[in-house]
Amino acid sequence: MRIIRYMKGVEKQLAAVTSENEVIDLPYSDFMTLVAEARQFNRTPFEMVGQIVAKGQKIPFDELTLTTPIDAPEVWAAGVTYKKSKEARNYEATQGKLDAETFYDKVYDAVRPEIFFKSTAARTVGPNDPVYLRSDSTWQIPEPELGLVVDKEGTVLGYTAGNDMSCRDIEGENPLYLPQAKVWKNSCSIGPSVLLAETVADPYAFQIICRIYRNEELVFEGDAQVNQLKRKLEELVHYLVLDNEIFDGTVLLTGSCVVPPNDFTLQENDRIEIEIPGIGILNNPVLQSRKVDQVK
Repeated sequence: MRIIRYMKGVEKQLAAVTSENEVIDLPYSDFMTLVAEARQFNRTPFEMVGQIVAKGQKIPFDELTLTTPIDAPEVWAAGVTYKKSKEARNYEATQGKLDAETFYDKVYDAVRPEIFFKSTAARTVGPNDPVYLRSDSTWQIPEPELGLVVDKEGTVLGYTAGNDMSCRDIEGENPLYLPQAKVWKNSCSIGPSVLLAETVADPYAFQIICRIYRNEELVFEGDAQVNQLKRKLEELVHYLVLDNEIFDGTVLLTGSCVVPPNDFTLQENDRIEIEIPGIGILNNPVLQSRKVDQVK
């Protein structure tokens, strides 16, 4: 069972999507209200939604204007969790010396994972909203990732798709520039749905697919399985909540294993599709952010 939100007039409407792609409105203001009411009645969100779906009026999915499925108060991300990611970070840091080792090798092998802050609700966009290119970078890519929707205790409530936009040149210049390489306006997208956790038998079976279109022609396509992840999902969540205050509805992006070729960079008017079968396709056009005056 997937949970979405769509624009109903000027309001955001929470809804469920069945396996037949039929949509039924839900009487909740947001995803966490659904979770809270389910707990109040000692039920799972899936059980609460199932009762409503059985009686609700179905509407066509294709006619809806989707928005973020949840207003995640914060989005966090895990880095260097796949071997492909480690190799890409090493390439950036050594200017193409493929056999050179860097501290990213240590991060990949360390007990402690890399967890970093990615976005706030105001900076996070949803399906069909534009993601922005940073004006002071010339080497930018999307990073397609499985996202975990968690509560303040770290319980995984559902799964979504995420795009952790990244500036490879800025991070490669100096790892201390990571916040600037990762965080700017419209640099994070999530959606198109939250797949309820109790309906997922094995999250490591998820496939992540990324497609990039230029002038509506496919210029990159790659895929990976979450079972290629170096770490366990619960390990990443553990370090996120450890001695930290996490808010209900936080999203943790778990790392990327799909990386375009090293000579590729996004351009304005490209279009990115990130698909996780069972969750849906997160589609975002690419726009150039407003250029600012050069610092003298």
